[in-house]
Formats: sequence, C-alpha cells, structure tokens
Amino acid sequence: MKIDDFAEWVRPHLPAMSRLAARLAPGCDHDDIVQEALVRAWRKRRLYDPARGTASAWLLALTADRARRARSRQPVAVELTDIAAAPGRDDSRLDLSRALGRLTARQRLAIDCVYFAGLSVADTAAIMKCAEGTVKSTLSDARARLRTALEVSG
Repeated sequence: MKIDDFAEWVRPHLPAMSRLAARLAPGCDHDDIVQEALVRAWRKRRLYDPARGTASAWLLALTADRARRARSRQPVAVELTDIAAAPGRDDSRLDLSRALGRLTARQRLAIDCVYFAGLSVADTAAIMKCAEGTVKSTLSDARARLRTALEVSG
C-alpha cells in the first residue's frame, strides 16, 4: 500500500481516533496520540487482516494502546483548589466526571468506545480483546454503577 492509499484508508477513521484518544487520555495531547497510532498502523499495515475485524476496530485498538501509554507517562497532578468554591462550576458535569472516574478501567474503556467514540459492540470487543457478550455485560455493569452514583437523594 502506498502512502497516499494509506492516507485515504485512514481518513474516515480520524475523528473517532481523536475522540477516543481524548477520552482515554485526558490531559494528554490527543493529536500526538493519534499521530503515534498512525505511525504504528503504517509500520504494521501488513498485519491488518480484514477477516479479524474492521479497519476502524484495528485503528482504534492502536489508538487505545497509544492513549494508555501516554496516560501512564503523564505525571500525576493533584488539584489543590476547592472545587465546590469554584465560581460557575457545572454540578452535573462534575458529577458525571466523578462517576465515570469511579468505574473500573475496563468499564470506562467500554463506555468510552461505545458512547463517546460511537463504536459498535463488535468493534469495541475487538479493541478490548474479548467477546461481544463480555462488552454487553461490562456496559450493563457500568450503567448500573453510573445510575447508582448519579442518583439524586431527596
């Protein structure tokens, strides 16, 4: 495959790759993550097998791997400001972010792939290297935990 053909082949998948990188590695440069995934895809292009999954699933799996690596290299920052005192804060967004942060890494990955990157269960299963039923079960468990975490007590 020539470089121009490769560029045309990946172009439709770039928005999903960028969204997934941003979701999986907040605080990291998602453009760098996508670039690293594309370099890896170019180098390993002969290993892509359409019989084993879609191009989207393969490229997003590479993106997820690069995002995990970028996140692990990022120093942990501790926010010392009082969030409750922040003017103009959005409670619903803060609660959702907090609730998502309490999910397991596997549950967050499933939620990110399906709901934030817009992937199918089959593509998510390819990225997570598991069966489709496992993805469905993981999503169900994650939704239950989110429902509980976001319940409004009154």
